[in-house]
Amino acid sequence: MSLTRLTRAQARRIAVRAQLLDARRRADLLAVVRQLTFLQLDPTAAVAPSADLVAWGRLGAGYQPADLRRALERDRALFEHRAMVWPMSDLRLHLAEMAAWPQEARRREWLRANDAFRRYVLDLLRDSGPLLSRDVPDRSVVPWPSTGWTNNRNVTQMLEFLAARGEIAVADRVGRQRRWDLAERVYPAGTPVVPAPEARRIRAERLLRSLGIARPSLVGEAGEPVEVEGTSGTWRVDPAELGEPFAGRTALLSPFDRLIHDRRRALELFDFDYRLEMYVPKAKRRWGYFALPVLHHDQLIGKVDATADRPASVLRVDAVHQDVRFTPPVAAAVRAELDALGSWLGLSGVDVAPPAAVVGP
Repeated sequence: MSLTRLTRAQARRIAVRAQLLDARRRADLLAVVRQLTFLQLDPTAAVAPSADLVAWGRLGAGYQPADLRRALERDRALFEHRAMVWPMSDLRLHLAEMAAWPQEARRREWLRANDAFRRYVLDLLRDSGPLLSRDVPDRSVVPWPSTGWTNNRNVTQMLEFLAARGEIAVADRVGRQRRWDLAERVYPAGTPVVPAPEARRIRAERLLRSLGIARPSLVGEAGEPVEVEGTSGTWRVDPAELGEPFAGRTALLSPFDRLIHDRRRALELFDFDYRLEMYVPKAKRRWGYFALPVLHHDQLIGKVDATADRPASVLRVDAVHQDVRFTPPVAAAVRAELDALGSWLGLSGVDVAPPAAVVGP
């Protein structure tokens, strides 16, 4: 049986529509997170935190960061786990994996050596939680060894490990700092545990639905196999997306947006070359510290080097990198999206660099 063959334009439109970046703005944060499967958390806020940028990109001006916080802390419709925000309804798909963590011998041995410390942390949270990490004394017997920033950060490591095991959870935040509590006080009682193999299968199906089209190495046997013109090998596609109509819009994306997170996929389907450069020395950056990819309909057409200058109350645009030459209507659509972003951020205006800073193809 011959495989369905998609043009790259068809594949791109499937990807954009699955990521809720087509013409129709959504109105329900929880429905957006369920479709995307998760929001990635990152403390970088050169423009806005990534989770908020991703939500704004789908929901528009009707979304406010307080909505995410309320869903996490008051409504418990979402939960934070390992730097991601997940629908609470999907907790059942993670519990088996939590119970089996860690698989790595080094982590198992460190936990075993510090079992008294582990039990102390659980007792402390039971009696006094929720607590910030700084409120937890370090009673480790064996320090955590690392050549990186986690070296001897024993309290932080223990809290992260207990959260990975599903014994504690993030209850809320004070600013950017997490407050920890026993998982039984955060997660709904009686949540069923889906066996690990079944949970992995369901999560792969959910992931494919959120991406629309992906390589089998990412989603396994979920969906149906297809070929995409101009690419080698097979892809997996969500069959519900095949043949669906498409209407696009212009959008500014977080560097962590899942549409472009897989750099190889972005290059294969969109001819889009991108790298997050905040860890690149300034003199070696091509696009900027936190350059925002620009989506126009079914094409990724450039990057915007922007920063929210809150003391001056302006969104500063230091450069607009055009991967393809912007026509006047496209340039107007990008400017309108920048104005919308500045307004949503509560800034007074947008300060766009002079034309000399516009870099063309």
